Amino acid sequence: MMRSSFCKSPVKPGHDAFGRARGLLAVLLLVLSTPALADPDPARLFAEHCAACHGADRLGAIGPALLSENLGRLKPAEAEQVIANGRPATQMEGLKEVLSPAEIKALAAYVFTPLPAVPRWGMAEIAASRLVHVDQATLPAKPPFAADPLNLFTVVETGDHAITILDGDAMAPLYRLPTRFALHGGAKYSPDGRFVYLASRDGWVQKIDMWTGTLLAEVRVGINTRNVAVSHDGRFLMVGNVLPHTLVALDADDLKPLQVIPVQGDGKSSRVSAVYTAPPRSSFVVALKDIQELWEIPYADDAGPVLNGLVHSYEKGLEEGDSTGGRFQALRIRTEDFLDDFFFDPGYERAMGASRDGKRGIVVDLDIKRTWARLDLPGMPHLGSGIVFRKDGRLMMATPHLKEAVVSVIDMESWQTVKRIPTLGPGFFMRGHEKSPYAWVDVSLGKDKDAMQVIDTRTLEIVATLRPAPGKTTRHVEFDRTGTKVLLSVSEKDGELLVLDAASFAVLKRLPMKLPVGKYNVYNKITYSAGTSH
Repeated sequence: MMRSSFCKSPVKPGHDAFGRARGLLAVLLLVLSTPALADPDPARLFAEHCAACHGADRLGAIGPALLSENLGRLKPAEAEQVIANGRPATQMEGLKEVLSPAEIKALAAYVFTPLPAVPRWGMAEIAASRLVHVDQATLPAKPPFAADPLNLFTVVETGDHAITILDGDAMAPLYRLPTRFALHGGAKYSPDGRFVYLASRDGWVQKIDMWTGTLLAEVRVGINTRNVAVSHDGRFLMVGNVLPHTLVALDADDLKPLQVIPVQGDGKSSRVSAVYTAPPRSSFVVALKDIQELWEIPYADDAGPVLNGLVHSYEKGLEEGDSTGGRFQALRIRTEDFLDDFFFDPGYERAMGASRDGKRGIVVDLDIKRTWARLDLPGMPHLGSGIVFRKDGRLMMATPHLKEAVVSVIDMESWQTVKRIPTLGPGFFMRGHEKSPYAWVDVSLGKDKDAMQVIDTRTLEIVATLRPAPGKTTRHVEFDRTGTKVLLSVSEKDGELLVLDAASFAVLKRLPMKLPVGKYNVYNKITYSAGTSH
């Protein structure tokens, strides 16, 4: 009697063909149901392994948003490594024991795929995201340390997404606390220097007490955020977004959202390049990436209505013209080009903007609302990192370039480029101080990533090339309050913060840090020092 290999019971004559067919069907079903033989389904993989932390819509939850706009500095190959091996000091665990190499590759490609539509993130979503962790009224009235509270630094460490609050007198850490993913746009302080405001690439704004190292509140204002500005009176924050195309005004006390301003003009919307405060004007000034305009937004209580276009009447109560409405109304100033970055003169009467093509600059007069001068600035200047100083009685501005190994020096009276100082490579950060004759610039975008060059502002000559950490990326300079010490970042995974003597250039101290980048001195920022970014 024949026995089927698929069945232990006797098979009646004529039924062996049926048994073989059933067995073949079982094998076929098994093959078709085996994921390893099918193309990876990245949407399913994301839902199973990523959505709980990063949101089913990829807009972020306890983890950051995973969108092409938010991952600009991360390459697909690097994303694959993160998915496979995880990210140190975070809840991100590696998936290489769970997913195949093909699935990891498909998942990495998936998070770089643009969303089919711009996600909504309006007033309701912003308000719902706000978290108040500590009541500000419970904070101590005096600093619990002996250090000068105006000589503190906020040091951003991107290696494990944290900040260190540094005592600038002893050059020693006071506190270290975690932050949101990928801080961007620099630290901004309240006018008294007590509170620091930080913005992350995926839209979170955080408020931290410098005296106690306490996270007070946080709110998510967008999906991809450019930077945050603080009004000179300390009442308001204005945040510029890349996604969605909005500006968001917040109450500086508790981060309560006050107004969402769509960035629109001429029938289209725009990403925000940058937003800064212009203290003498009691206004925020905004550069736009996709509309040829510069916006000025007054915030003073007695600011009159902002009217754009043809205005028939300015008589109080009878104004006629185009207004955006709300407290924060934008005055739209036409520009000759799209502006990707900008810098102010000391009186905040004129804004210098870098054109999108990186070949020139434009000076816009904020009073007469039109182009004042054109600048010879090829090589994509990084104006936001520029500094101001006086030479032979004339006001000068110096800026590094992102695509050319040079520092340009501009006479801010004639608006002529008076000198182009060759450097070892393109640079990103430049700093000076009113009490120092030296300006420091990194060349970290070129092959000499470990070099820092020092320029004598009296002669406009490079007087020193330093390599305090040979072979390691060294960048971002900041002076202490007195101008006697300089801090440099060795931006490596196991990096350092270097403290140097500002006159002799000798290394005084080395502090271990996790991929430190920017560091911001309280006094220099709140006094709008000529040698630092604003």
